[in-house]
Amino acid sequence: MAPVFDSVTLLALFDKLLVVALVYGCSLILKKEAAFRILALVTALYLAEFCAIAAGLSSTASFFHLLLFSVPVIATIIFQSDIKRALFSLWKRNSQGDSVGLDLTTTVDELTKGLYELAERRIGALIVIIRQMSIDHLVQVGTEIDAKVTSELLNSIFLPYSPIHDGAVIIQRDKITSAGCILPLSQNPDIAKSFGTRHRAALGISEQTDVLVLVVSEETGKISIVHEGKIHYDADPAEIRRLSRKAIEGRRAPRGVATPEH
Repeated sequence: MAPVFDSVTLLALFDKLLVVALVYGCSLILKKEAAFRILALVTALYLAEFCAIAAGLSSTASFFHLLLFSVPVIATIIFQSDIKRALFSLWKRNSQGDSVGLDLTTTVDELTKGLYELAERRIGALIVIIRQMSIDHLVQVGTEIDAKVTSELLNSIFLPYSPIHDGAVIIQRDKITSAGCILPLSQNPDIAKSFGTRHRAALGISEQTDVLVLVVSEETGKISIVHEGKIHYDADPAEIRRLSRKAIEGRRAPRGVATPEH
């Protein structure tokens, strides 16, 4: 009797597993949550095709093979915004070279200055800094902006008579990309009742993504850092600068930097 798994069959199986690993690795770079779903889909299709071939069902095997060819197209559609962002970031790093560090320092300086000017005047503000994960599917964009981060622009956006002052400002790299954005509110029942809509919105977006959120309270003039569904109230200026810099660079903050406020 011929062996069930000859060398050709094992090589084909290894080839398919290698493709699964490559697809998973690429998708993991773009968006971790969807990566597991794509991995499960590709693995299931490969197993179905393999079983169909082993059972001698050539038509069924061809059907699953055709579906596998569609996976790259589906992944491209799902991750189109992330792919554009990754390619743009790569081009930007290569084209700017050493100037990135200087621009980053300037951005952090302007952001910090704007925050404390708003806090001093007790003007409420909500600023979201994107790290790596896309938030497009969670945010209702108010006004698209493509401008450098400056304290003057932040002040003008959040002034009470501004038509977009109630929404959030989105920062990605060294740019303000949009303002007046509506964020999902946290449904956590343990949130302190003293927290208003801005803090609940900051918690809501941070519970679902890896963003760093900065909140200025108009009642107290205090600045809060929100990350991973936790709030650090009345944050230290040095901590705000350090975490903002990491977030703008696209790096995750160490766990434990923010604790719930009771």
